[in-house]
Amino acid sequence: MTKKGKLEEIFSKAQYADDPFTYRIFYRDFDSLKELTLPDFLKESNNFETIPVTRIELIKKNNKILFKKSKL
Repeated sequence: MTKKGKLEEIFSKAQYADDPFTYRIFYRDFDSLKELTLPDFLKESNNFETIPVTRIELIKKNNKILFKKSKL
């Protein structure tokens, strides 16, 4: 549940208080990782309808990692 809160916080800040084009979203697509800007990801995922939050592996702003899915 903590991860969902962290992701919601990042997405909210990016969309409403920052430049969303500086955010890069890396998500699982079968056996590969795809990379999109935040606006492109939201469009591609149809606001998380076709690509759920659980497939997000990494979020970067410029070169700083804001979120990285932990491997257990």
